[in-house]
Amino acid sequence: MSRERRNIEFEEVREEKGSQFSFRSLIDGNVLTQKAVVKQIPFLAMLVLFALLMIANRNHAEKLVIESNKLQTEVVELRSSAITTSSELVMESRQSRVEQLVKDRGLGLEENKQPLKKLELKKKD
Repeated sequence: MSRERRNIEFEEVREEKGSQFSFRSLIDGNVLTQKAVVKQIPFLAMLVLFALLMIANRNHAEKLVIESNKLQTEVVELRSSAITTSSELVMESRQSRVEQLVKDRGLGLEENKQPLKKLELKKKD
């Protein structure tokens, strides 16, 4: 009886050796039913999960880079707009320009010809 068991064991080993990986077994789909492949399914699932996470992470990073570039372009445009506005404000606030605007609008204001006086308050004791 022990001899029969040995024979059965050898037959199983022969079956496993007979089901080696080949191109035909790949096309037939028999490769997926082999014990070695079935044992690796959790590992393959983990690899697929990591691949999907890497793809998602790359897409997220690319979106962030695109948004950053848009914001940098907007900052440059706003900075140039601020410089233009401040230079226009400086031009409009010059004394000669203010005098010209007063004359053009006919406000009847005149430039002060007397020097400025400093007002001092006396402290009460």
